[in-house]
Amino acid sequence: MTTVNTVDTAALLVRLVVGATMGAHGYNHLWGGGGVDGTARWFSSLGMRPARLHAILSGAGELAAGAALVLGLFTPLAAAFVVGTMAVAGITAHRANGFFVFKDGYEYVLMIAVICAALALVGPGRISLDHAIGWDDVLSGGTGLAIAAGGGLLGAVVLLGATWRPGRVQTGQ
Repeated sequence: MTTVNTVDTAALLVRLVVGATMGAHGYNHLWGGGGVDGTARWFSSLGMRPARLHAILSGAGELAAGAALVLGLFTPLAAAFVVGTMAVAGITAHRANGFFVFKDGYEYVLMIAVICAALALVGPGRISLDHAIGWDDVLSGGTGLAIAAGGGLLGAVVLLGATWRPGRVQTGQ
């Protein structure tokens, strides 16, 4: 029997809160308010092309990453998706507004990204599927951090370079 310690409990709490938050965010992109069409209009206004595809993929990805974090499954990969998503959001939607969240700045997305990178560094804890399968030791520490921070930021750079066209008017979704 493996003893659960305070780090395991802290990792579980972080995974549950961030995972549920990302899942709710993904759900909202797909089915909340304006649904996919509303999310696509917003993404288009930010310069993301093709906006509808981004709306669908971001919603589905946030649901999947959120579920994976809650379960503690492929934790560094789920964290990488969140880091990348927060980097894209920070650059496209929040950067121009400064730091503070009450001014729609990047404070919130920065915190979520750093928390996910730190979670990947520490590992998902013993209360996780990664631990049950025996992957937690392999996918934590420097490897976990490299996957989450490096992979997430690289993904954000590639995505923005390939699809972000701010200031251009798009006709149709």
